[in-house]
Amino acid sequence: MGVQETIGFVGVGLMGHGMAKNIVEKGYPLYVVAHRNRAPVDDLIARGAKEAGSASELAAQCSVVFICVSGSPEVESVINGQNGLKNALKRGSVIVDCSTSNPVSTAAVAGDLARLGVDFADAPLSRTPKDAWEGKLDTMVGASASVFQRIEPILKTWAGRVVHVGGVGDGHRMKLLNNFVSLGYGALYAEALALAQKVGISPQRFDAVIRGGRMDCGFYQTFMAYTLEGNRESHRFSLANAFKDLRYLEAMADAAGVVNMMGNAVKNTFGVAIAAHGASDNVPMLVDYVRRLNGEPSTQD
Repeated sequence: MGVQETIGFVGVGLMGHGMAKNIVEKGYPLYVVAHRNRAPVDDLIARGAKEAGSASELAAQCSVVFICVSGSPEVESVINGQNGLKNALKRGSVIVDCSTSNPVSTAAVAGDLARLGVDFADAPLSRTPKDAWEGKLDTMVGASASVFQRIEPILKTWAGRVVHVGGVGDGHRMKLLNNFVSLGYGALYAEALALAQKVGISPQRFDAVIRGGRMDCGFYQTFMAYTLEGNRESHRFSLANAFKDLRYLEAMADAAGVVNMMGNAVKNTFGVAIAAHGASDNVPMLVDYVRRLNGEPSTQD
């Protein structure tokens, strides 16, 4: 392991709990901070972690701090807010943002921290909370070569696949592209299933053709687990988070001067669900909102 890093973790929610569990179980000293839900913190303490009273107190103890929250406003608050990390970060420490964040914010935060002698890396995630618990997440990392070399062993405690995609911000840029593809699948599946229902093709018959063929993939399988089995937890990623990521994608495309026709179509599909009060539903439930638009019953009706 080389020089022993002391790790801080802010955001021990659906993904962060499993990630932090793997960090502490694989031998790293770990500090965590509670937010709304005590259960993950208590579990991690039972596994050997220590609790900090605030993000600032955590920063004072740690050489590498992971942040895994909803998006850029939350990341900025964790770093710059009252009792935030910035109040106590030590020169030479590293902040690793595992959230899906806006690359414009990422660049600004990294530049601000650099003036304090603090390095920054973006390491957003792919896969599910189950994979986080099992240490099998994918991560795409934006960092300098030296920072990546330093944090890679820690990333490998919770990730089965670690890809260094470029400099600071490139991890978040790639994550938005990744989510554009996956959420684009979700919008296509939802519309295809609604059309299938309208023309008399059952979800079971639809699945019998797609599953096992060239169009099958892991995302398809977790998406269809809701339609076929009513499993509301099959893909635990909210429509609100999906819509947020697609708005970040739109902003990135606008800044690059790219005509983002498909991206906006996908964003608007999720926007329909959000407007219908579906923010807390998970991505596979998108199919219900598209079905209702077309006068058809939802999966659970």
